[in-house]
Amino acid sequence: MNKIYLTSGLIALLAFSSCKKDYLDTAPTNRVDISKVFTTTENANTALSGIYRYMFERTNEVASNQQNKPGVGGILLDMDFMGEDLGISSGNWFTSTGEGNWVGHRADNHAVTFYVYRTFYKIIGNANFIIDNIDKAEGTEAEKTRIKAEALTLRAYAYSFLIQLYAKRYNANAKPNSQPGIPLLLKSSDTAKPRETVENVYAAIINDLEEAIKLNVETRGNKSQANVHVAIGLRARVALTMQDYTNAVKYASMFIATGKYPLMDQATYQKGFNDATLMSEEVWASMPTADQGDTFGSYFAQIAYNANTSFMRANPKRINSALYDKISVTDVRKKMWEPKPTADNFPLPASTFARQEYMSRKFAVKAAGGTLGDVPLLRASEMYLILAEAYAKSNQDGLAQNALYDLVKVRDLSAVKSTQTGQNLVEEILIHRRVELWGEGFRFLDLKRLNLPLDRTVVPNYVSGSVNNWMTVAAGDDSWQYLIPRTEMESNPNIGEQNK
Repeated sequence: MNKIYLTSGLIALLAFSSCKKDYLDTAPTNRVDISKVFTTTENANTALSGIYRYMFERTNEVASNQQNKPGVGGILLDMDFMGEDLGISSGNWFTSTGEGNWVGHRADNHAVTFYVYRTFYKIIGNANFIIDNIDKAEGTEAEKTRIKAEALTLRAYAYSFLIQLYAKRYNANAKPNSQPGIPLLLKSSDTAKPRETVENVYAAIINDLEEAIKLNVETRGNKSQANVHVAIGLRARVALTMQDYTNAVKYASMFIATGKYPLMDQATYQKGFNDATLMSEEVWASMPTADQGDTFGSYFAQIAYNANTSFMRANPKRINSALYDKISVTDVRKKMWEPKPTADNFPLPASTFARQEYMSRKFAVKAAGGTLGDVPLLRASEMYLILAEAYAKSNQDGLAQNALYDLVKVRDLSAVKSTQTGQNLVEEILIHRRVELWGEGFRFLDLKRLNLPLDRTVVPNYVSGSVNNWMTVAAGDDSWQYLIPRTEMESNPNIGEQNK
């Protein structure tokens, strides 16, 4: 592993400083002695806060500084633009720039694969420095425990994306999953590691999350920070990805039982998905402040229907019309998209904004004329969907019906409990998952973990020209793997073979 992702990465994150303004007064970062950064929990917390800020900001590095790449949020957008449920009417960012047309991740010198790889390994590298040094820092034991728990959770989160993107899918029927994974760096001194197996990478992710859960840190400054509930939620998510339905049930149930994040009422659901503080079910989010916003490069600049950017004005984001038709007419989620928008039923900030069929109103900017909003990273609704899917795939149809109903009855006040069983029940749950989590970064990953094909030809309103006619990908095709960046292949002599 090239050290640019590690030691220099720490300096880069310190340069961002923290999300609190008082940390902006630290000494010039080009003179930071890394050995002194972690002498106190206050300094370690500055590095931790730098990671959180890095997760929503565009990098200044020339090789990956793209306007449509606002930190982790940009990668979440990638995941949905690579699917079939979110589309636009013409080739533009996220379609022609290498994501929607499935070009970027399949070229080893493309900015897309470099950006994703570099983003998550920088999070890991900086988390490693924190984990390695926090026990020796001056400060209270409570602060040390909190910082360590957050760093463990962040490291696991980053690895959970890397292993899904840069390796073949985890297959519970093929244990141990010995297919090549990614370099596993668990110490700040680790460099130039070989690719570890998929099985071993998942074992490390589980170990980090379970250690964070044992540390049991609930308190935090706001929802931008990871706490024990975030770790529990991510543990349930990872278990589902691994088809480990026993643990998916265990951790999703554990999360729901806390009662800390009740599902939003219908009025709140329609407020724009932009304020984690007001959204009761928002567990974790990137929460940039007004002075940290990226006017044209933020997540909301790419997805909010009323963001005053050229991308949004001309390219409203649209739902798969076939999926929309599956939503009950009494479900509040039906209101998140407009099949026939007019000036009356879909007012827009200016006449320069285009109206197109099935356009989204799910995401809205916090303040008119801006591009700011809190980027959703984990919501409680996902836990109900994980629980329902895990029960259904464990042949516990009654419990799956109950778990699904617990979510749907809040979204649709006229809902009745499903009577479907077997695969029909699984399909019903997955439809709700696609609707509920639309635009939040799940579709590519869900298709891959479920070993399903991409098929845009069955989407009546999908515009093939927007993705250079890239309309189908067979399940299990090599294209489901990102290529490892050429810079990594050239700088790490132990990396081994490139993905096919």
